Amino acid sequence: MRVDPVNARSHAARQGAALPPALAEALAATGLGPVHPADFAPAAGGNTNRVWRWQARDGALGVKLVLPGGGTPLFPNDPVAEFRALQALEGTGLAPRPLALCPVGPGRALIYRWVEGPAWDGDPARLARLLRRLHARPVPPGLRAMAADPLAQGAAMLAGLPGDPRRAALEALRPAPGAGPAGPEVFLHSDVVPANIVMAPEPVLIDWQCPARGEAVEDIAVALSPAMRRVYGGPPVDPAEPARFLAAYADPETARRFTARAPALHWRMAAYCLWRAAQGGPLAQAYAEGFEAELALLSG
Repeated sequence: MRVDPVNARSHAARQGAALPPALAEALAATGLGPVHPADFAPAAGGNTNRVWRWQARDGALGVKLVLPGGGTPLFPNDPVAEFRALQALEGTGLAPRPLALCPVGPGRALIYRWVEGPAWDGDPARLARLLRRLHARPVPPGLRAMAADPLAQGAAMLAGLPGDPRRAALEALRPAPGAGPAGPEVFLHSDVVPANIVMAPEPVLIDWQCPARGEAVEDIAVALSPAMRRVYGGPPVDPAEPARFLAAYADPETARRFTARAPALHWRMAAYCLWRAAQGGPLAQAYAEGFEAELALLSG
C-alpha cells in the first residue's frame, strides 16, 4: 500500500533519498540505462516498500525495492506475484508496464514504466468501470486465493488482541454468516485504495503486491471502505456512493452478492484496522480512526 498524502512527504524523508548500493548495482545490470544518483527521486508513498522515480534514458521508470516481512494478514507483499500480475495486464491500460524483476540481497527490485498523474478523483462510476474491466480479464495462474470465510479471518486477527477494550465492541457487531455459495472467481487487485489509483488521465491501478483470485465483491469492499479512505486518502464514502458504484459496475448479480456479503467484509476490515493500530507506527492513529469509521458503518 501507499501512505496517505498527509504522511507521504515525512515518510519519504524518513526513508532517505539515497539509493542502496546493492540496488544501484542490480539496476545497472538490467541494461535499462546508466545509474546516476541524480536521476532518482524517492516517490511519495511507499508505506510498505521503498519506491523511487528513475528518470532513465527512455523515460520515467518506477523502482520498487521489496524486502522480506512487509506483508500483513490481509495484504501480502509479494513482488513475484506483482510482476506476474503486471505481465498479465500488459497492454490493457489497467496497470503499469513491467520491465524487470531482479534480486537485491534478501529482497527484490521491481522496475516498471512510471504512471504519471494525480490520485483518483473520487468518481465512483469511473472506479467501478475500471474494476469491471479488471474482473473481466482471465485469472492468471498461481494467484493466491482470498480467504473463504472473512469472519474467521477477522476473528483470527482479533484473537491476537486479548487486552484491547475495543475488541468487545466489534465482536458484539459480528454479523451472522449465510451469504450463500461463493460467486465466480475473478482477477483481483485486492488493495483498491485511492492512492493506488492514478488518473493518467484514465484510471490506472498501481501497487499490485497483493493480487488475488476471488469474488469481485472483495475489491468492491476495499474500494468502498470508509477506513481505507481515512487511512490512504480520498473523499469519505457518502451514503449514496455504494449504489452509484454498483449501478456503474453494471452487474446485478455482483450487486446482490455485495449487499449480502458487505457486513462480513466490513467487519473483517474493522478487525484489520484494530490489528494494524495495535502494531504502532506512523499510521497507528489513522488505523484507529479507520476502525471507528467501520464500526460506525456496522452500527448504522
